[in-house]
Amino acid sequence: MRAAVITFPGSNREGDVARALKQAGAAVVHAWHADTALPGGTDLVVLPGGFSYGDYLRTGAIAARAPIMDAVRSHSARGGLVLAICNGFQIACEAGLLPGVLVRNANLRFACKRQHLKVERCDTAFTRAYAPGQVIDVCIAHGEGNYICDAGTLARLENNGLVAFRYCDAEGQVTMAANPNGSLNGIAGIYSESLNVLGMMPHPENLIEHLTGGIDGKGLFDSLLGRIRAA
Repeated sequence: MRAAVITFPGSNREGDVARALKQAGAAVVHAWHADTALPGGTDLVVLPGGFSYGDYLRTGAIAARAPIMDAVRSHSARGGLVLAICNGFQIACEAGLLPGVLVRNANLRFACKRQHLKVERCDTAFTRAYAPGQVIDVCIAHGEGNYICDAGTLARLENNGLVAFRYCDAEGQVTMAANPNGSLNGIAGIYSESLNVLGMMPHPENLIEHLTGGIDGKGLFDSLLGRIRAA
């Protein structure tokens, strides 16, 4: 797999996600926001976390209009894979790759901590290494992670199995107490209709080695490279 990690002014997690992809076996190349085409042979595009363009106007709004994003939209329309993490999720929503929007956390505080997630399905390119309903331990770091959408969009996400992850407690219970930002239905990540775009607020790239506290994030990158491991 050849993965193109895009850097915008203010991105700060491109190195971490590139490392996670390389560890899983991907060939990683980097692209710049002002480029007008993706590197040749790109299979996966990654929109990494950070604070693109200083989060001015709205989080992700300026980055969504960067020259490179036309190529990303074309890549997605052809069925190419797109992984959008944290600020990348915000960019993907603003760019029309995913529905809904990310707004200020309900408590108006920046959330930076370990967080449990419930894996909703394991039949996608991003989750094949997990088990249905598996609870994983990852990290979050965001101030605008509160996912909202209109009632029709929410019904479509739920009815079509497009919710990827939900915030939960260690037992897998999806409760308001386990929800760090107020997201509708505890939504932590969603898929596009064709399941080739995943947007998620948590950072799986933070936890890919025991040395840093765990490897629950590794399953996502192993999944993309077709490496299935026991849950």
